Amino acid sequence: MDRRSKAAASDENTALLGGEPGTASLVNNSRLFLAVFSVVLGNFSFGYSLVYASPVQTALQGSEDPRLQMDSTQYAWFGSIYSLGAAAGGLGTMMLNDMIGRKMSIMTSALPSAVGYMLMGGASDRWMLLLGRFLTGVAGGMTSASIPVYISEISHPAIRGAMGSCPQITAVCGALVLYALGTILPWRWLAVAGGVPAVALVVLVALMPSSPRRLLSLGREEEAEEALRWLRGRDYDVQTELRAVQNSIRSQRGLTLKELATPAYYRPILISVGMRFLQQMSGITPTLVYMQYILSTSKVALDPGIATVIVGVIRLFSVAIAASLMDRAGRKALLYTSSMLMILSSLSLTMYSHANGCPPPPAPPNVTHLPQHGLDSLGVAPAGLSLVPLFLVIIFIFGYAMGWGPITWLLMAEVLPLVARGVASGLCVAVSWLTAFAVTHFFIILADRYGLYVPYLCFTVVCVFCLLFTAVRVPETRGRTLEEIENFFRTGRTFTISN
Repeated sequence: MDRRSKAAASDENTALLGGEPGTASLVNNSRLFLAVFSVVLGNFSFGYSLVYASPVQTALQGSEDPRLQMDSTQYAWFGSIYSLGAAAGGLGTMMLNDMIGRKMSIMTSALPSAVGYMLMGGASDRWMLLLGRFLTGVAGGMTSASIPVYISEISHPAIRGAMGSCPQITAVCGALVLYALGTILPWRWLAVAGGVPAVALVVLVALMPSSPRRLLSLGREEEAEEALRWLRGRDYDVQTELRAVQNSIRSQRGLTLKELATPAYYRPILISVGMRFLQQMSGITPTLVYMQYILSTSKVALDPGIATVIVGVIRLFSVAIAASLMDRAGRKALLYTSSMLMILSSLSLTMYSHANGCPPPPAPPNVTHLPQHGLDSLGVAPAGLSLVPLFLVIIFIFGYAMGWGPITWLLMAEVLPLVARGVASGLCVAVSWLTAFAVTHFFIILADRYGLYVPYLCFTVVCVFCLLFTAVRVPETRGRTLEEIENFFRTGRTFTISN
């Protein structure tokens, strides 16, 4: 990594390329880090709410209140309806991103999040649980469509890769906190705790500037200059960057259907949509949502609650590694590594589940697949238990978090053309979560009927396609400005912008 990237990554002053000779143009990233931290609280809440169904499965399926008790089919809906909400949130953000801007879209997401957690925390009937989970999904879809775009537009190119990985890191932190709290808190208090990040999000993001690129597109040049100076520091020459962004905006017009049929527009949109589709088809969402079910069904020689915390820690560690390598190794190298690890682990899970498991016997009414406690919770492993499936799940999630997790979000924000970025990002999120709903809903059905090896065999095939898609369609965007990336799709040959 060059000296500029090293300095930026360590929050030192960074000399920009392209400045006039002898002119000091130094960027200070401390306020940028504050802005990124503020908005990614939405991703923390997203990660927390996504896996909420995992630790509460035992309590809800074994509830003594018949109004709350769920059988296997009902719980499949509770686990998957979140993705329907996220798809709705993504579609809504298609309009909100361009109507009210990225910043206001992020703040608006706190409303369905807070209401959803209130409904689940005070639920007296199943419909309240389902509606609450749907609303937290709406918030998750809104944040996943708007936060990566906001971060890419306020970040300096030298550290945009590291900043672009922050949504994934904080989402993983949110999931880890949920897994950990799930071992000590009842399910209602887990919902109450989930509302705290939503409140903090509104307070902090209200103090942050709007995207300079968004302000320039509205013709508010003075506000854009003020916002960029706030983000880069007082010693930074904002004029060079502002001119580059203005030239990019001026070259854009309203997108017509004829223009949409040109490679400059449909190629980056199809790449983004394809990556989000493959990301979800790889099986990551059902693996996270039904983690305790998977580990208990696989007869892991640990209490499933403790095992999920271990997986969460490993997942966080792997995302941190990916963030540190994003601007060194490049996007494609990490995607290749990620795809290979996911192929090997999912194929091994397929073979292990086929050799050591069979479809579970019919469950008693209203109680299905409850995690086993007793001897294993005391550290004594009953016969037939193993750590192999836990190790394979860890490798699968480690591989995903190294590439297809954070880089898919980052590339969506990097390659989408400016003129269609708001609408296209919402489309990507909607496709992603509709796919996640289908995969998450049918995972339980396939696993109950045939065994875990059937869905994991499907995931293995998808991961092979992830590898091929990376090789054939994904461009390397490391160290490129958003304008250079747009020029690459416009010319089909080069990242260089002609003067």
